[in-house]
Amino acid sequence: MAAYRYSHLAWLAFVFSLSVILATDAQETTYSSDNLVSAVENLQADAETEKRTVGEPAVEERRWEATRVEDATADKQAFPASDATMFTSTPQFQDDFQEELVIRPLHSGDIYASFQFRTLWQTDFMRGNKVSHYRLFPKSLGQVISKFSVRELHISFTQGYWRTMQWGQPYLPSPPGAELWVWFQDTVTDVDATWKELTNVLSGIFCASLNFIDSTNTVQPSASFKPLGIANVTDHRFLRYATLPREIVCTENLTPWKKLLPCGSKAGLAVLLKSEKLFHSSFHSQAVHIRPVCQDSLCKDTSWELRQTLNVVFDLHTSGQGKREWSLFKMFSRTLTEACPLASSSKIYIDITENTQEEQFELIPATPLVSQAVVLGDRRTFSVYDLTQQVTFGTVRSLNLLIRWKSSDGVMLRPLLHAERYVAGYGLQTGEIHTLMYNHHPFRSFPVLLLDSVPWYLRLYIHTLTVTSKGKDNKPSYIHYQPSKDRMRPHLLEMLVQLPPHSVTEVTVQFERALLKWTEYTPDPNHGFYVGSSVISALVPSTVAMDTNNTQDRPLFSSFFPCKEESSYFVRVYTEPLLVNLPTPDFSMPYNVICLTCTVVAVGYGSLYNLLTRSFQIEEPNPGLAKRIANIIRKMRGVPPL
Repeated sequence: MAAYRYSHLAWLAFVFSLSVILATDAQETTYSSDNLVSAVENLQADAETEKRTVGEPAVEERRWEATRVEDATADKQAFPASDATMFTSTPQFQDDFQEELVIRPLHSGDIYASFQFRTLWQTDFMRGNKVSHYRLFPKSLGQVISKFSVRELHISFTQGYWRTMQWGQPYLPSPPGAELWVWFQDTVTDVDATWKELTNVLSGIFCASLNFIDSTNTVQPSASFKPLGIANVTDHRFLRYATLPREIVCTENLTPWKKLLPCGSKAGLAVLLKSEKLFHSSFHSQAVHIRPVCQDSLCKDTSWELRQTLNVVFDLHTSGQGKREWSLFKMFSRTLTEACPLASSSKIYIDITENTQEEQFELIPATPLVSQAVVLGDRRTFSVYDLTQQVTFGTVRSLNLLIRWKSSDGVMLRPLLHAERYVAGYGLQTGEIHTLMYNHHPFRSFPVLLLDSVPWYLRLYIHTLTVTSKGKDNKPSYIHYQPSKDRMRPHLLEMLVQLPPHSVTEVTVQFERALLKWTEYTPDPNHGFYVGSSVISALVPSTVAMDTNNTQDRPLFSSFFPCKEESSYFVRVYTEPLLVNLPTPDFSMPYNVICLTCTVVAVGYGSLYNLLTRSFQIEEPNPGLAKRIANIIRKMRGVPPL
């Protein structure tokens, strides 16, 4: 009983002393409920930071709520100076995410939709900084950049061929199949081994056949594919370029691509990316571009830019509509209800350059926001829908843009640069590759850089190379040729050619088909062998002054290629891939030989085996019925049988 009284008195004394302490603290500092919540969150963040410094692995966490920097600043001002320093140990990440959708109605009645997603991450892998926390930037790609010392990475997966003369120039071009080109940092010692390992890792990330990229389809361009970001070192020894023209793009490639987005496919413009509709189109291309960019004009601070693009062209006839009327629901089977909560900008642009008076088509619902941008050397006008504003969705909380055509009149301006390629010749021994480059400018000429990567089994006769323009020889000012090695590396041909105004320049080279080993043929050898597209890079004269300030805020679709001159803009054009037949043996002959041999062996050896192993016995024939009856009668009479 005494012990109980003692413990009770001790407990009362403790409660009294605690109340005195709390009363004293209440006179010194006043804490609001919001400050207490913020303090608890900061303490939890500090605890997580301490755990990571001890050695526990960092756990990637993605939230739907955007970080509110203003609240954190207010909390710092509410606390005393001594207490504020305790809550500033959490690092402030300044990531930024933007998303855009550009819709361009085409004169053929088709419609072109281009998705642009950009994530900026203020960190620097090139200085050897080890990053363990990822907020918006995908961790899988961040680890790839850090591990393989990547300066720039560009990868695309395309199904179909872009019809330049019918659709105009795309915002971001890409060749059919898969394309990958990477700039490594100058700290990489063995570029070939790093390239091989990188392709295997990317093959697993994007569920593609990039592991088939090896030395037989990899080249090192000397002039093409300059860095698109901050370029301090342009040594072509750290550049690798490869294509897989036969790569098939499917849902298994789109799913990991969407998972790289901060909001995935649950919110924002990515909701429209439904594979059932995207792959039921005339053209589909998805790409990932990673490069370092400057944050300001002085380029004191750098950021890593991840740009995910998806271009799709919906055909009027394959869609089964039968009339020229498009909407978001008809194109993607979905409508928009909200922007990505993590996006600082979410907009939809509708190209109305040739429809300012609504003479060709009607846009429903209408928007008062109109913007102009210089795209591909031309000033375009766009209707803008800002998804971060609730008034855009109206009272129904849903946005379904409708384009209703009124007239099909109008003339599409031909692109200034266009290219084609085909194979000529007959037989399966020799052939000829023709590349046609069109300059549609009426009075100005400009140089173009042509890159051709030809497999080793097409043995080029480089002495037969001819370049003609308007029926006259056009001597290239620069030629770089690297001959192939059988089963080791392909041909590489780069030329700088001047295209005269309003002309067609033809590049011709002869080749000889090689005879492969029977193990080197594909499962369907009679289908043919693919040759990757030619790449044409040029600075095309612009009709309007281009914006050379790359750090200025511009729409994403007009700010990918850096512009250094106001009088020209950069264009990259891809030709069609080639399908070449090689001397193919009759793979059915072994089957025929096996069948004939087995038949001969079965007949010949079987007969001989029967003769050697069969035992012969004399067997008397059975007597007839009359003879048997006679023997029975003779037996009954006691007479010997017949």
